[in-house]
Amino acid sequence: MASIRDLKKDVNFVLGDIIEAVYLWEAGSNNVDSKEGTAIIDKAISIFDDLMAKIHTKDVDNRKAHFKDIRVQLEDKATKLIEELNKLSS
Repeated sequence: MASIRDLKKDVNFVLGDIIEAVYLWEAGSNNVDSKEGTAIIDKAISIFDDLMAKIHTKDVDNRKAHFKDIRVQLEDKATKLIEELNKLSS
C-alpha cells in the first residue's frame, strides 16, 4: 500500500508546485489574480480531482498497470500545465 500513498503524495506535490509557480509568476509580474493564472490553477485542481478519483477506484483488474497509467497521466498533464505557465513567463 505504500505505492498508493506515494502516488497520492506525488499527485499532491506536483500539482501543488505548479499552483505555487503560478502564484510566484503572478507576484513577480504584477499580474495578481490574472485570468491566465487562474485558468492554469483551475486546470491543476481539476486534474488533481480526476487523478484522485482514479486512484480511489476499487474495481480494477490489474492494479499495477492502473497505477502506472495514473503516473503517466500525471506526468503528461503536469508537463502541459508547465508549458502553459512557461508561455506566460516569456
